[in-house]
Amino acid sequence: MDIQIEQKGPVSKKYIPFIIGGCALAALALWGFFADHSRCYRVDANSVIIGKAQYDQFNDYVRLNGKVEPGMTVQLPALESGVVERIEAQEGQMVHQGDVIMVLGNPNLRQQILDSEAQLAEKQNMLRDTEISMEKERLSMQQDLLSIRTEYVRARRAYQQQKALYDERLTSHDEFLKAEEDFHLIDSRLSLLRQRIEQDSIYRGVQVAMLRDNLSNMMLNLQLVRSRADNLVIRASYDGQLGNLQVNEQEIMLGQNIMAGQSVGQINILDSYRIHVNVDEHYIDRVSPGLVGSFERAGNNYDVSVQKVYPEVNGGKFRCDLVFTSEQPDNVRVGQTYYINLQLGESSNSIIIPRGSFFQTTGGQWLYVLNADGTEAVKRQVKIGRQNPQYYEVVEGLNDGERVIISSYESFGDAEKIILE
Repeated sequence: MDIQIEQKGPVSKKYIPFIIGGCALAALALWGFFADHSRCYRVDANSVIIGKAQYDQFNDYVRLNGKVEPGMTVQLPALESGVVERIEAQEGQMVHQGDVIMVLGNPNLRQQILDSEAQLAEKQNMLRDTEISMEKERLSMQQDLLSIRTEYVRARRAYQQQKALYDERLTSHDEFLKAEEDFHLIDSRLSLLRQRIEQDSIYRGVQVAMLRDNLSNMMLNLQLVRSRADNLVIRASYDGQLGNLQVNEQEIMLGQNIMAGQSVGQINILDSYRIHVNVDEHYIDRVSPGLVGSFERAGNNYDVSVQKVYPEVNGGKFRCDLVFTSEQPDNVRVGQTYYINLQLGESSNSIIIPRGSFFQTTGGQWLYVLNADGTEAVKRQVKIGRQNPQYYEVVEGLNDGERVIISSYESFGDAEKIILE
């Protein structure tokens, strides 16, 4: 007997899993076709800072911290090495030219002075003895000259007598020759003595001149050594305020050894002041002598200008010196800080956005720009030009009224779109 099998449904149970899988694949394909493929990042809307682009006046300036320095500073070097014995003035004290700042001690220098004085006394005694000896020699030769002159007169008289007698044949030829020879001998001796006296006078003059010149040099050397002793007393070279009374950034103390040539302090000439500022190297091509700036103090504005730009760049900054171009504030103090707005160029109208930390990530090349309802922000290429402490100037890529995210982009990664929740 045949058994009839009852059919329970239109699809067999074994096909159901395949049907479900197909539907899932179809749904995934439809989602992939219609969904947005851009990389998104979701963020709490309260955790970001929104800035608005606006067409307004852009003031081209940079804000700098300026430190007041004296218009001229004179260093106080130690001309001689020594040990600090006394400190007569304190840092910050007003001093006058010639005032004693400190006194150094140098036993070796004192010994040099004593040795120089002893050598000078020895040379003086030597010169005195030499002059006495030469004077004795001169007197002795003068006596010899007198004696020979006397002998010369006598020999000449004898010669003349013998010659007269010989002419009359009253004396022998030998007696005449002897008288003649004696006369010529005395004459030669007199001539030699005169030459000796003349040469001795020249030699004595040269020797005495050399000794006196040597003595003069020794006296000059003694004066120099004594002046070195005077250099142990460090004095103020100008009127002004004593500052930086230290060596190698350490306060000077009694008993401290100071080397020759070391600076022990400085005198600040307070007739004028300058303001020292460090400027970011980003502005190195835009800062030059003559640029003007200003700062506010106690409700008053004061004008300054760039006097000098230093060529060296250290730590990403370069140095400038500014001077007052109008009246200066009352009670200016060296080391005081002023916050200066340095004008880099003329003001102009352009699209501006508030400054923000996004710039450290993008370098001013792109921004996240919000849509109309503020629920999304999309990455957009822009071009940022000048900047001041408050705003960036946007040259290209933004319109008046558009809003952008100006807070940090570090957590956004490479997202093309930011969804604000």
